Order: sequence, then structure tokens, then C-alpha cells
Amino acid sequence: MNEIAVFGEQLIARWLELQNYELLEQNWRCRWGEIDLIAQDRATKAIAFTEVKTRSLFNWDADGLLAVDTAKQHKLIQTASLFLAQNPHLAELPCRFDVGLVSYSHYKSPRYNNPPLSQIHHLKIDQPIMIDRYQLTIKDYLEAAFD
Repeated sequence: MNEIAVFGEQLIARWLELQNYELLEQNWRCRWGEIDLIAQDRATKAIAFTEVKTRSLFNWDADGLLAVDTAKQHKLIQTASLFLAQNPHLAELPCRFDVGLVSYSHYKSPRYNNPPLSQIHHLKIDQPIMIDRYQLTIKDYLEAAFD
């Protein structure tokens, strides 16, 4: 996985934590594929299987949304099914498939870095965050993006 994809996933993971989710797994893999983030809403107990797409500005695929096509959705559903089979204590909880869309710009010289993500206590959609040489922005977080 490339560096920028890792930063995008870390940003969405922190955003979920700030939305009162507990991160259960990151980059959970099985024979069917990988789920970027698996989180549980602390209030409703619902499980969110989250696909994160990180794209540069002016990309061709709607900030990564077009990459979550029916084939990708099918793989995510199969992967989530295996995760739930291996975690039967979670299998009866409500589940959904979310998509987090992150955009980034690259800067050649180091710029001001925000504090580490763990020290950020407020994070909003469209709020730019500097990580290393990148400015990242959560463009959208789509709950229940597909069934």
C-alpha cells in the first residue's frame, strides 16, 4: 500500500473515532479481499465496514467513488461475511458498508504539520489536514453507500 493511501485511512479512522466509533480492525484481510476499516458505533453498536479511497485533486473517478463498483462491492460483502463468521459475537449486530473519500495535494517542500492525528480533537468534512508533505481533506463520508 502506498504512503498516501495509508494517510487517507488514518485520517478516516481518526474521524470515525471522533464520531464515537471504536476501531475494531484496520486492513483486515482474507482470501476474498481486504476491508480498510471496521468500526463499531459506540451508541448504536452498528458495525461499519468502510472502504477508503484517497485521490489527488482533479481526479477522473469522482474522488474514488467510481472505483467502488459492483465487483468491488461484491468482494467487500464476501470479506465482511467471513469477518462476521470469524467474529460471531458481532454477527447479530446491524451492519452497513460505508465509503470514505479523501483528496490530497502534494507539496515538494515540507510545510506546517498539524499535531499527530491522535491529538486532533475536532475534524470536519472539508477541513484540510497536513500530514508529512500532503494536505489531506475528507471530501465525503457516505454511510450505507451500498447494500
